[in-house]
Amino acid sequence: MKIVVGLGNIGEKYARTRHNCGFIAMDELVRQVEESGVKVKWKEDTKLKAITTKILLNNEITFLAKPTTLMNRSGESVSQILNFFKEPAENLIAVYDDLDLPLGTIRIRDKGSAGTHNGMKSIIEQIGTQEFKRIRIGIESRGELAPAQQDTSSYVLSNFTEKEIAPLKKSIEEAVEELKSQIS
Repeated sequence: MKIVVGLGNIGEKYARTRHNCGFIAMDELVRQVEESGVKVKWKEDTKLKAITTKILLNNEITFLAKPTTLMNRSGESVSQILNFFKEPAENLIAVYDDLDLPLGTIRIRDKGSAGTHNGMKSIIEQIGTQEFKRIRIGIESRGELAPAQQDTSSYVLSNFTEKEIAPLKKSIEEAVEELKSQIS
Protein backbone atom coordinates (compact mmCIF):
# COMPACT_ATOMS: atom_id res chain seq x y z
CA MET A 1 0.00 0.00 0.00
CA LYS A 2 1.20 3.51 -0.80
CA ILE A 3 0.90 6.17 1.86
CA VAL A 4 0.61 9.74 0.63
CA VAL A 5 0.93 12.48 3.23
CA GLY A 6 0.15 16.06 2.32
CA LEU A 7 1.70 18.53 4.73
CA GLY A 8 -0.08 21.57 6.05
CA ASN A 9 -1.80 23.08 9.05
CA ILE A 10 -5.34 22.19 10.09
CA GLY A 11 -8.01 24.86 10.32
CA GLU A 12 -9.74 27.46 8.20
CA LYS A 13 -7.17 30.06 9.26
CA TYR A 14 -4.50 28.15 7.28
CA ALA A 15 -6.57 26.66 4.45
CA ARG A 16 -5.30 28.95 1.67
CA THR A 17 -1.77 29.58 2.94
CA ARG A 18 1.43 28.76 1.12
CA HIS A 19 2.35 26.22 3.80
CA ASN A 20 -0.78 24.19 2.96
CA CYS A 21 0.23 23.12 -0.56
CA GLY A 22 0.32 19.49 0.58
CA PHE A 23 -3.28 19.66 1.81
CA ILE A 24 -4.33 21.48 -1.36
CA ALA A 25 -2.77 18.74 -3.51
CA MET A 26 -4.56 16.00 -1.49
CA ASP A 27 -7.88 17.77 -1.96
CA GLU A 28 -7.27 18.09 -5.71
CA LEU A 29 -6.42 14.39 -6.00
CA VAL A 30 -9.64 13.49 -4.16
CA ARG A 31 -11.63 15.90 -6.35
CA GLN A 32 -10.30 14.14 -9.46
CA VAL A 33 -11.10 10.69 -8.04
CA GLU A 34 -14.65 11.86 -7.24
CA GLU A 35 -15.07 13.09 -10.83
CA SER A 36 -14.95 9.42 -11.85
CA GLY A 37 -18.07 8.79 -9.75
CA VAL A 38 -16.37 7.46 -6.61
CA LYS A 39 -17.34 9.18 -3.34
CA VAL A 40 -14.38 9.78 -1.02
CA LYS A 41 -14.92 10.51 2.66
CA TRP A 42 -12.23 12.05 4.85
CA LYS A 43 -12.36 11.19 8.57
CA GLU A 44 -10.32 12.31 11.55
CA ASP A 45 -8.29 9.51 13.09
CA THR A 46 -7.05 10.70 16.47
CA LYS A 47 -4.85 7.61 16.91
CA LEU A 48 -2.98 8.40 13.67
CA LYS A 49 -3.11 12.16 14.35
CA ALA A 50 -4.45 12.80 10.86
CA ILE A 51 -7.46 13.31 8.66
CA THR A 52 -7.44 10.23 6.46
CA THR A 53 -9.06 8.36 3.63
CA LYS A 54 -8.31 5.41 1.35
CA ILE A 55 -8.73 5.45 -2.39
CA LEU A 56 -8.11 3.00 -5.18
CA LEU A 57 -5.59 4.52 -7.55
CA ASN A 58 -4.17 2.61 -10.52
CA ASN A 59 -5.54 -0.60 -8.94
CA GLU A 60 -3.59 -0.01 -5.73
CA ILE A 61 -5.04 0.88 -2.35
CA THR A 62 -3.63 4.27 -1.45
CA PHE A 63 -3.87 5.78 2.01
CA LEU A 64 -4.10 9.58 2.06
CA ALA A 65 -3.38 11.62 5.16
CA LYS A 66 -3.35 15.23 6.28
CA PRO A 67 -1.63 15.40 9.69
CA THR A 68 -3.52 17.24 12.42
CA THR A 69 -0.36 17.89 14.44
CA LEU A 70 0.45 21.21 12.77
CA MET A 71 3.32 21.40 10.31
CA ASN A 72 6.31 21.33 12.65
CA ARG A 73 5.20 18.07 14.26
CA SER A 74 4.13 16.22 11.09
CA GLY A 75 6.53 13.39 11.86
CA GLU A 76 4.41 12.28 14.82
CA SER A 77 1.55 11.49 12.47
CA VAL A 78 3.68 9.97 9.71
CA SER A 79 5.45 7.70 12.19
CA GLN A 80 2.10 6.54 13.65
CA ILE A 81 0.75 5.81 10.16
CA LEU A 82 3.78 3.82 9.00
CA ASN A 83 3.82 1.81 12.25
CA PHE A 84 0.07 1.18 12.21
CA PHE A 85 0.12 -0.23 8.67
CA LYS A 86 3.58 -1.82 9.10
CA GLU A 87 4.69 -0.12 5.89
CA PRO A 88 8.31 0.78 5.14
CA ALA A 89 9.31 4.39 4.45
CA GLU A 90 9.85 3.44 0.80
CA ASN A 91 6.04 3.30 0.44
CA LEU A 92 5.68 6.89 1.68
CA ILE A 93 5.22 9.92 -0.56
CA ALA A 94 5.28 13.34 1.14
CA VAL A 95 3.79 16.35 -0.66
CA TYR A 96 4.69 19.80 0.63
CA ASP A 97 5.62 23.42 -0.13
CA ASP A 98 9.17 24.52 -0.98
CA LEU A 99 10.38 28.08 -0.43
CA ASP A 100 13.30 27.67 -2.80
CA LEU A 101 11.37 26.58 -5.88
CA PRO A 102 9.70 29.07 -8.20
CA LEU A 103 5.93 29.29 -7.93
CA GLY A 104 4.33 27.13 -10.58
CA THR A 105 6.98 24.40 -10.45
CA ILE A 106 7.40 21.08 -8.69
CA ARG A 107 10.41 18.93 -7.92
CA ILE A 108 10.40 15.18 -7.32
CA ARG A 109 13.00 13.44 -5.17
CA ASP A 110 13.39 9.84 -4.04
CA LYS A 111 15.35 10.83 -0.93
CA GLY A 112 17.23 13.73 0.60
CA SER A 113 17.52 16.12 3.48
CA ALA A 114 14.75 18.29 4.88
CA GLY A 115 16.47 21.50 3.88
CA THR A 116 14.81 24.34 5.80
CA HIS A 117 11.38 22.68 5.99
CA ASN A 118 10.44 21.99 9.61
CA GLY A 119 7.67 19.55 8.71
CA MET A 120 10.15 17.43 6.78
CA LYS A 121 12.71 17.71 9.60
CA SER A 122 10.07 16.30 11.94
CA ILE A 123 9.26 13.40 9.60
CA ILE A 124 12.91 12.44 9.07
CA GLU A 125 13.57 12.63 12.82
CA GLN A 126 10.51 10.53 13.72
CA ILE A 127 10.88 7.79 11.08
CA GLY A 128 14.68 7.72 11.19
CA THR A 129 15.37 7.90 7.45
CA GLN A 130 15.55 10.28 4.51
CA GLU A 131 14.82 7.42 2.11
CA PHE A 132 11.29 8.22 0.96
CA LYS A 133 9.73 9.97 -2.03
CA ARG A 134 8.67 13.58 -1.94
CA ILE A 135 6.92 15.99 -4.24
CA ARG A 136 7.83 19.58 -3.51
CA ILE A 137 5.59 22.41 -4.69
CA GLY A 138 7.30 25.75 -5.30
CA ILE A 139 6.04 28.78 -3.41
CA GLU A 140 8.87 31.17 -4.43
CA SER A 141 9.98 32.95 -1.30
CA ARG A 142 12.19 35.39 -3.15
CA GLY A 143 11.87 36.24 -6.77
CA GLU A 144 9.51 37.64 -9.31
CA LEU A 145 6.37 37.51 -7.18
CA ALA A 146 7.77 37.53 -3.64
CA PRO A 147 9.61 40.35 -1.88
CA ALA A 148 13.38 39.93 -1.66
CA GLN A 149 13.41 40.61 2.11
CA GLN A 150 10.80 39.04 4.36
CA ASP A 151 10.11 36.99 7.46
CA THR A 152 9.93 33.35 6.35
CA SER A 153 7.34 32.28 8.95
CA SER A 154 5.00 35.12 8.03
CA TYR A 155 5.46 34.39 4.35
CA VAL A 156 4.61 30.66 4.48
CA LEU A 157 1.58 31.37 6.69
CA SER A 158 0.21 34.05 4.38
CA ASN A 159 -2.44 33.44 1.73
CA PHE A 160 -1.66 33.24 -1.96
CA THR A 161 -2.38 36.45 -3.84
CA GLU A 162 -4.75 36.61 -6.84
CA LYS A 163 -1.72 36.87 -9.12
CA GLU A 164 -0.32 33.63 -7.68
CA ILE A 165 -3.45 31.48 -8.10
CA ALA A 166 -2.89 30.49 -11.75
CA PRO A 167 0.73 29.31 -11.30
CA LEU A 168 -0.26 27.57 -8.03
CA LYS A 169 -3.08 25.72 -9.80
CA LYS A 170 -0.63 24.62 -12.51
CA SER A 171 1.84 23.21 -9.98
CA ILE A 172 -0.89 21.49 -7.94
CA GLU A 173 -2.17 19.79 -11.11
CA GLU A 174 1.39 18.70 -11.99
CA ALA A 175 1.91 17.38 -8.45
CA VAL A 176 -1.31 15.34 -8.64
CA GLU A 177 -0.34 13.90 -12.03
CA GLU A 178 3.06 12.97 -10.61
CA LEU A 179 1.39 11.33 -7.62
CA LYS A 180 -0.81 9.28 -9.93
CA SER A 181 2.22 8.15 -11.94
CA GLN A 182 4.14 7.19 -8.77
CA ILE A 183 1.36 4.87 -7.64
CA SER A 184 1.27 1.69 -9.66
